[in-house]
Amino acid sequence: MLARIITTAVIVGNGLVAGVLFSHAIGVWPAMRALAADRYVAFHKLIGRAYDPLMPITVMAATAGDVVLAVYAADQPTRVLFIASAAFLVASGVVSQTRNVPINRRVKSLDPTALPPDWVDERGKWEKWNFVRTAFAVLALIGNAAAAISVA
Repeated sequence: MLARIITTAVIVGNGLVAGVLFSHAIGVWPAMRALAADRYVAFHKLIGRAYDPLMPITVMAATAGDVVLAVYAADQPTRVLFIASAAFLVASGVVSQTRNVPINRRVKSLDPTALPPDWVDERGKWEKWNFVRTAFAVLALIGNAAAAISVA
């Protein structure tokens, strides 16, 4: 019974992470990419407020759940799926914290009404790393869904 509860929590957490990243990648990001630099900076500052505290917590909670489920898995294939999913979530978090978040911080430090003349637009780099972390989160969700079938 506890394994089912933890599995459900992991699926929900991982699903939220993958869903938010996927939605941002295919919906929000194309609009942000098309904005003029000053409007992009202003929009980026607004949209990032809620993601920063919530997303890392959700990734860490789902990862912790995967580790617990891997330890108590009934069979080797299920254990491997939970471990792989945890690894993919860690990879998504590492990409976020080492690639996207530093760019986010630089953008948030800017005044959209007075961009420095030497400002380097890093939207291309941000987009590339966003797709990488999104792919990791989706792979984790696929692994967790596959593992959940054996827990049920």
